[in-house]
Amino acid sequence: MEYINEKLQEFEDYIYQKKIAIIGLGVSNIPLIDYLHENKANITVFDDRTIEEIPSEILNKLTSYSIPYFFGKDNLKNLHDFNLIFRSPSCLPTKPELRAEESRGAIVTTEIEMLMKMCPCKIIGVTGSEGKTTTTSLIYSILKHAGYNCYLGGNIGTPLFTKLSEILPTDIVVLELSSFQLMEMEVSPNISIITNITPNHLNIHSSYEEYIEAKKTIFKYQSEKDTLILNYDNEITRKCKTEANSKVIYFSSKEKLNDGYIVDGNIIKECENKLRRHILNTKEIKLKGTHNYENICAALAATKELVDEKIAVEAIKEFNAVEHRLEFVREINGVKWYNDSASSSPSRTIAGLNAYDEDIVLIAGGYDKNLDYDILGKYIVKKVKALVLIGNTAQKILNATEKEMKKENVEIPICFCETLKEAVLAAKQIAKEKQVVLFSPASASFDMFKNFADRGNQFKKLVNEI
Repeated sequence: MEYINEKLQEFEDYIYQKKIAIIGLGVSNIPLIDYLHENKANITVFDDRTIEEIPSEILNKLTSYSIPYFFGKDNLKNLHDFNLIFRSPSCLPTKPELRAEESRGAIVTTEIEMLMKMCPCKIIGVTGSEGKTTTTSLIYSILKHAGYNCYLGGNIGTPLFTKLSEILPTDIVVLELSSFQLMEMEVSPNISIITNITPNHLNIHSSYEEYIEAKKTIFKYQSEKDTLILNYDNEITRKCKTEANSKVIYFSSKEKLNDGYIVDGNIIKECENKLRRHILNTKEIKLKGTHNYENICAALAATKELVDEKIAVEAIKEFNAVEHRLEFVREINGVKWYNDSASSSPSRTIAGLNAYDEDIVLIAGGYDKNLDYDILGKYIVKKVKALVLIGNTAQKILNATEKEMKKENVEIPICFCETLKEAVLAAKQIAKEKQVVLFSPASASFDMFKNFADRGNQFKKLVNEI
């Protein structure tokens, strides 16, 4: 018998002729416009960019659908009397215009929240300040290797809301979820993972506390039937257990847990009732770094009840590093070059530095998210033989490094560059045989690039042109 998603049918009946606002013409909202148009909703589109900045193919779509739009800095002043508002993740629900519409009775939501509310199958969700993309991709790979029909979405993959009619109760949806997507969401995945929580996106969130609370939404609506997987080594995530309604599984690379998953030297182990069982030797896998071994622990915990352990281990051994995350680019004259462009905070770069035993020439710096760089200085002095700085945060990283150099009475060569190309050429001149050149900015990309992927691709292009 053919499966019919009744929740989706009810939603399609509801949106007929309703006034619906789409805020932000990002990746997830474009397919949503097609879907709402097909279902005869009255759509209006809003975006902070000027009309000149909107891609022509999107403008052509809006014109062909006869959809009114408001662009530019003050576009939301025209947000009035809507039944339903789909905000992009970058448009926080705390905006006064959204609060005003809510008070008038509008429903404010996101594409990802509506997907989760109407999804007929099990959902696995991953969030965290670092490691969520790799962990999400690992889980998806394990499930696919085991033969499941899976959908990958959220912050990665493709927008899944418009795939709802295809998703069956026997499928599994795997989502990477950012703080912006989770903020004020009223639904949680069946299996939720928080890899860690450290200061991030403080240029957008009103406070660190707001950021933390957004992350916690991933388990806020779970029941005792659900599962929450937490990093025991991170104080904030460890304490989340006291707020959880669901079963909690810990993972750790620092503690010998009685129950959960641990990294013990080169061995990943499962712990049950104080018994520790060998699962995997990290020398057998392609991923590098303790932070990635923690990600494997989280993925094993998430798939424990779904996949035979041998099959999971096979998938992990075959898994390659996700693009822009300690991604090997090439070796030049005995120097290995790595692209870690996705590392947009100090803690992520620290994890990258700790992944290598070789001497490192570090290229760092970028857009400032109002983060503290003092801790990074300690690891630069400990792990880095030469430092190449670019971007808005260059001075902050320099200050942190000089402070630590003075404290440790050591000197590291440091140079400033105006462009990434200059930085790559400088690193080439500095790096010696058997060293590693690591591009790990510890900063966001928006001062010079479209996003971290654009930044990483440009780095790889420059390295391959040497």
